[in-house]
Amino acid sequence: MYLGIEIGGTKLQLGLGEGDGTITALWRGTVDPSEGGAGIRRQIEAAIPELLVRAGQDRTALRGVGIGFGGPTDDATQTVVKSHHIAGWDGFPLRDWVTDLVGAPAVLCNDADVAGLAEALFGAGRGLSPLFYITVGTGIGGGLILDGEIYRGVGRGATEIGHLRPVYPRTAGGHDEVVEYYAAGWGIERAARERMGQPCSARQVAEAARAGDPIARAILDEAVQALAEGVCSVIKLLCPRRIVIGGGVSLMGEDLFFAPLRRYVAERGLAAFAGLTDIVPAALGEEVVVHGALALARRKLPPPSRAA
Repeated sequence: MYLGIEIGGTKLQLGLGEGDGTITALWRGTVDPSEGGAGIRRQIEAAIPELLVRAGQDRTALRGVGIGFGGPTDDATQTVVKSHHIAGWDGFPLRDWVTDLVGAPAVLCNDADVAGLAEALFGAGRGLSPLFYITVGTGIGGGLILDGEIYRGVGRGATEIGHLRPVYPRTAGGHDEVVEYYAAGWGIERAARERMGQPCSARQVAEAARAGDPIARAILDEAVQALAEGVCSVIKLLCPRRIVIGGGVSLMGEDLFFAPLRRYVAERGLAAFAGLTDIVPAALGEEVVVHGALALARRKLPPPSRAA
């Protein structure tokens, strides 16, 4: 049995399973950004025994731990490079900390990368390669899966679509901003504060847009256009067979998110690549990173072979 851990900007999840696309027990909590990385580590310390009791297991049953972290990670040192949303993670030796905590080997990777692995193995990208995964939530991350393996560049990650600078739209001052500025959850909430005159979550903006509010509709249209610019760049560079999109913002659905995104990509993409890449919703829901972390642990931390 393996333990999978997802550490995000707003969500913390831990799950038990064999890394085969099933989760036998799940613990879910909300992250308090004001508590920083130390607060999340305290949550993990408390959650592991609770999860094991719920599953009727003890720590001796754990063969290893997979971790999907919401930010860049270093493969060689198995440390966090930084979190763009939560303080207190810069340079943190997360693999070693979890290994000491649990008493089992651990492996660390970026959350979008392991989510992409899960969708490639068990979800909407099963059997397809190249597969590109995008999470649109608190932040925007990407993961490239080639023949069932995560592409990690030279060891600190790659495919950071949320940090591309779209040609359109631009800020009122005429300055380019990254895709996250417009299309991530925090970007949509920022735009709502500035243009609707009150704090609104991305979900509330979506509800207002569906009810016909013109400002909310404009905010979401701007967000989707910015994301479409990033997707067009991905297709021009990689031409994946499929792009799978998950994350809380993508749950706005077909009418507000996927249909307009496909339309803008078709209008602005490279004509020679038209129709080669389809864009679909993720299939594994909120547990996608946990699925991927479990699969990563199974692949990187196989049980020791038994002597004949």
